[in-house]
Amino acid sequence: MAALAILCDGVTVAEGRVAGHDAGATLVRRLQRLFPGAALVGPRAQRADGFDVVPLELVDPRETVVVNMDVLGSPAVWRTLAAGGAEPRLMNFVWWNTSQFTHPVQRASLALSCALFPTFANSLRTATEVREIISSLTVPQLAERARIDWANLGIRLEHVQPREEPAVPVVLYPAIRLSERKQPQLFLDVVERVRRRTPIQVEMRLQESHLISEMAIRLSRKDWAWVGPLTATREDYYYRLARTTAFLATARDESYGLEYVEAMVAGAIGVLPDRPWARAILPDGYPYLYRDAAEAEELLVRAVTQPAACRAELDRIVGGDFVGWLRSRHDDTEFEDRFEAAVHRWFRAG
Repeated sequence: MAALAILCDGVTVAEGRVAGHDAGATLVRRLQRLFPGAALVGPRAQRADGFDVVPLELVDPRETVVVNMDVLGSPAVWRTLAAGGAEPRLMNFVWWNTSQFTHPVQRASLALSCALFPTFANSLRTATEVREIISSLTVPQLAERARIDWANLGIRLEHVQPREEPAVPVVLYPAIRLSERKQPQLFLDVVERVRRRTPIQVEMRLQESHLISEMAIRLSRKDWAWVGPLTATREDYYYRLARTTAFLATARDESYGLEYVEAMVAGAIGVLPDRPWARAILPDGYPYLYRDAAEAEELLVRAVTQPAACRAELDRIVGGDFVGWLRSRHDDTEFEDRFEAAVHRWFRAG
C-alpha cells in the first residue's frame, strides 16, 4: 500500500497525538485508523505517536497519496508537490457543507478543484452538490472527467452505551459552535418556551472560543442550563448521550449530520427542521420534523414528556427497531470500506 498523508488546516498534535474534538481532528484520526501510520501535513517535521508530521515540501509525491481536506487549496498543493517533476497523487475529501462558500471566487475554486482532482464526499447529498457546482462553474471538458465518490460518514457503533434515563429530561444543543448557520437563537427561544411548560435541563458543550460568547454566558446563568467544554474522551461523550432525552436541531443546512445520528443511535429523540438534509438521514414518515418554532416547541414538549411513547412511534415507522434502522445505514464500516476502495481505484495503490 502506498504511503498516505493527510492535509487538514488547523489540526494540531499534542503529546504525540492529533488533538481536539472538532470534526476535522476526529476525521483525521479516523483516516489514521484506516491507514495506520498515515502522516499529517504540518508546518514543521516531527515524530508523533505512530505517525510523522511532515511539511508539504518534504512529501514525496512518488510514494505518497495526499488526502486534502482543505479542498479549495488543492491546485496550490499540486503545484508544490509537482515542483520536483513527479506527478502528484492528490485527492480531495469534502467533509463539510458546500453552502458555506458563498463568494463567487470560493465557489469557482471549489468547482475547479473537484473537477481536477478525484473527490470523496461525506454523503450522497454533498456529492450531488459537488457535481452540480462542477457542472455549473467549469467547462464541459473538465466536468465530464470529474471523479466523485461518496459514503455516509457513519458512526463507530462500539462506542454506544446502554441508556440510563435522567430524573429530569435532558435536552441537548447538538453542535459545538454558536455559528449563525446553526441558528442558536432559535434553539434558545424554543427551549425557553418549553421550560416554562415542563421541567427540562439543557446541556450545551462548546468549543472554547464559543464558551466565552455573550450567548453562552447568558444561558449559563440559568439554573436549568449547563454550558461547558467538550467532553474529554469519546467514552465520556457517549456516556452523556446515553443520558440525553432529546435534542433540538436548528441548523439551516448540513452536509451529513453526524452529531444527530450519534445522538439518535444513543436513544435521544431528535426534533429536526423539515429540510432536505434532515430527511436524508431519516426514514420516510419521520414524525418529529418541524416547519417553524411553534411546531418545534410542541414536538420537543412531547419528546421530553412522553419519551417512551415517542420511541415506540419511531420503532413503528421502520417496522420494529428505529435504532437498528439507523445502525444499519450509518455504520462507519461502509465509509471506511468505500474510502479505501476509492484510494486504490484512483491511484492503483497496492
